[in-house]
Amino acid sequence: MTRTRSRSVGTVLGGLALIAMLLLAAGCGGQSDASSGGGDGSGGKLTLVAYSTPEEAYKELIPAFNNTPDGKGVSFSQSYAASGEQSRAVEGGLPADVVEFSLEPDMTRLVDADLVDKGWNQNKYRGNVTDSVVVLMVRKGNPKNIKGWDDLTTGKVDVLEPNPFTSGGAKWNIMAAYGAQLEAGRSPQEAQQYIADLFKNVSVLDKSARESLATFSSGKGDVLLGYENEAILAQQKGEDLDYIVPDQTILIENPVAPTSTAKDPKLAKSFVDFLYTPTAQKIFVGKGYRPVVKDTPGADRFPTPKDLFDITKFGGWDKVNTDFFDPEKGVVAKIFQDQGKSTESG
Repeated sequence: MTRTRSRSVGTVLGGLALIAMLLLAAGCGGQSDASSGGGDGSGGKLTLVAYSTPEEAYKELIPAFNNTPDGKGVSFSQSYAASGEQSRAVEGGLPADVVEFSLEPDMTRLVDADLVDKGWNQNKYRGNVTDSVVVLMVRKGNPKNIKGWDDLTTGKVDVLEPNPFTSGGAKWNIMAAYGAQLEAGRSPQEAQQYIADLFKNVSVLDKSARESLATFSSGKGDVLLGYENEAILAQQKGEDLDYIVPDQTILIENPVAPTSTAKDPKLAKSFVDFLYTPTAQKIFVGKGYRPVVKDTPGADRFPTPKDLFDITKFGGWDKVNTDFFDPEKGVVAKIFQDQGKSTESG
């Protein structure tokens, strides 16, 4: 049965960040919220480049790392934006010692560019530091009575979804919607038609999941497709919203790695290793992420969807990116072209 989570909450996410355009030598524009934090630099310095959603978690993770022997005195420069944009920005020259993205292909891009080691995913967690699931965020009290995926294509609801050609989170959302149709017994052709019908009801295509949440917070839209952790964090921040965990949804896996160009490789690796410790995983749980480390306190708070599938259902990310998200020939690109939506990556 579909699960709905709610809490008594009020007002808007506090200042969602100053976003600056980074113009890179390779000509790739990366939209980034740059900030700094951590120690006094006496223990070294790390540059963290990440996708938009874990910013709140790192506000606690970095001080926690500073409290460890390896992290004492370490200062940080941080950059947060849409996963695809961040990956392309690092490929184009944006300095990074540690990178975290919303999906594996954004890491693979840097492996292919010799910026991340080929063995980045050889730990017991396959390089993923957090999990989540795709949920349907709705207005407080669920005034449109949204129960599941079928309610999003009636023409009676305004849906918000980031642009999958800039946002990794958007790709997860689309594959959750597509896979849910297959789980319901529909054919691949019917599932593709569902995606086309869904996007007829999408009024805003922001560049990142965080921007989509800001748009929803401003009062636009009836339903926002997004990560469970984003919904939980929004409630913690006082957002007036509920969320629905559909019976059929996808397991989101978020990769992290030190770069092969890190100025201090040992320090970069020690920070990545720290993210798998009980202390760090508990912080992630507190920000709404499902932990990858077994028996992390709080892990049992998350409901298990009836039909939870992962990206291997569709052949893995290489196949999915080719079949669905190739900007010229992919399933989604063709839908966007028919509907006059942008497939520009940045």
